[in-house]
Amino acid sequence: MSSLRWGILGAAKFARERMAPAIHAAKGAELVALATSDPAKAAPFQAFAPHITVYDGYDALIADPSIDVVYVPLPNHLHVEWTLKALEAGKHVLCEKPVALRETEFDELIAARDRSGRLAAEAFMIVHHPQFIRARELVQGGAIGKVGYVDATFSYYNADEGNIRNQASKGGGGLPDIGVYTFGSARFVTGEEPDAIPYAKLRYENDVDVFAHVAADFPSFSYSAVVSMRLFNRQQMTFHGDKGVLRLTCPYTANASDVAELTLQNDQHSMTVERWPGLNQYVLQVENFCNSVQNGASYPCPLEFSRGTQRMMDMVFAAGKPAA
Repeated sequence: MSSLRWGILGAAKFARERMAPAIHAAKGAELVALATSDPAKAAPFQAFAPHITVYDGYDALIADPSIDVVYVPLPNHLHVEWTLKALEAGKHVLCEKPVALRETEFDELIAARDRSGRLAAEAFMIVHHPQFIRARELVQGGAIGKVGYVDATFSYYNADEGNIRNQASKGGGGLPDIGVYTFGSARFVTGEEPDAIPYAKLRYENDVDVFAHVAADFPSFSYSAVVSMRLFNRQQMTFHGDKGVLRLTCPYTANASDVAELTLQNDQHSMTVERWPGLNQYVLQVENFCNSVQNGASYPCPLEFSRGTQRMMDMVFAAGKPAA
């Protein structure tokens, strides 16, 4: 079976450094096109994919009948618009997170996906990595007993006002950028959805959330998370049960700042450690996407799953809204 032909909308830094190389390296995928009006921005892509076609507009790339899949790494506020346009043009779509900024926007996305018969999904890459697949298997299989508490932390420092993450008009903010990982990962591993957000302390700068401390009630456990764009780099995740503890090292950017590692302690005198030092979760994501399109394999992160994360996000923003 021939490879799926991929095109990228925009020469974003993340696309240049992570996703374009992943598409280029993935089995079953071929990077063939990039849309950017700046030839200088196209050059780094052409360095490893010299034969790609460069379009000077997004519409031109989407109109190319030879392109099978469109990857959307545009600023957050443009995700829904261009995902819909690509679906309407008959393309499969992998869109960067968050694919939407409100839960209600998923109605149109899911309807367009179903109408087109194409795969549309959020680029929630962590569920493709064996670290989280194994964590889900252990937690739901009872390895730590009854889960009572889950906590997550994801932070980095970015105070650059010119960066889109610090611009409210472009859908910026720490929660849309990385809160999707702390929220979505808890849902993925446990298989549960939050009932309520009893506490959410959010700090804003220029109408963008830069710090969030969140407590959530799930049906069978309590949850806590810290998400920030104004603290030193840190990420961790812990699942605490009545018969053990499961800890994930570098859970969200596996093998970037540290090795992806899972530590299970369910005996007072021993610990089990599993490590995945050589895997690229972006390549795994592209390969799973291609496998789903070409072979009908179940996709680990359908829009319905992403909708649940956005629902939790909306609940947190509502709970953390300053009193009038």
